Amino acid sequence: MKRIAVFGGIYSNHLALAAALDDAQRRGVDDIYCLGDLGAFGPHPDRVFPLLREHSVQCIQGNYDNSIGNALADCQCGYTDPRDNHFARLSYAYTFANTSIANREWMRALPAQRRIELGRYRVLMCHGSPRRMNEFLWESTTSTHFLDHLCATFDVEVILATHTGIKWHRPLTGNRHFVNVGVLGRPENDGAANVWYAILTIAEELRIEFVPVHYDHERLAVEMRAERLPEEFIKTILTGWWTTCLEVLPGKERRRGKY
Repeated sequence: MKRIAVFGGIYSNHLALAAALDDAQRRGVDDIYCLGDLGAFGPHPDRVFPLLREHSVQCIQGNYDNSIGNALADCQCGYTDPRDNHFARLSYAYTFANTSIANREWMRALPAQRRIELGRYRVLMCHGSPRRMNEFLWESTTSTHFLDHLCATFDVEVILATHTGIKWHRPLTGNRHFVNVGVLGRPENDGAANVWYAILTIAEELRIEFVPVHYDHERLAVEMRAERLPEEFIKTILTGWWTTCLEVLPGKERRRGKY
């Protein structure tokens, strides 16, 4: 039996990352993977990297890592709303200024995708989608037919992605699967402060489990306030409701939230 832990979107939340890594190790996983977006949103981005190295986390590059690593003008987050882009610019400027040159170079060298084999399953890990790093694949608006097409096009049985900040799993035809593994950086707009990661277990079949991570979110809020990060970000950490990045949400996902 093989078990792997997979998460995305750390968003500088070193406290949630540490809690998730401890939890995954207690559960006896064989390997740990991160699907990108190491920085953004939270405080002290450089605190993430020692934890990743200490626990031998195998990372790929998200749009944020690509932007920070290559010193681009923005985060390539894919927002179109002016308010969302305003907060994205604040987050990006803070993260870039507080990420060391050595860590920027390390992110620049990360692969955009990773392929592994889990038993008889060929697995493709990406950030947004296999065809575009910052593509949003939402549960309510992404068709099963399209996901089947992606698996066939990229010749895999399992696609693992993140980017949207909200976990979901859809079984596909031919015992294939698409999994958004969730993020560790902020809660998923459901009024709960915990965050999420995924465990994939291979025995005779593939089993996918979403694992809640409880961490000291109040301490994170204190650190964020001390770094003068936007109060809108802090409110999300404390309440579990998104206050930014709302316009990108499809109607069904947005109606689940408070705003």
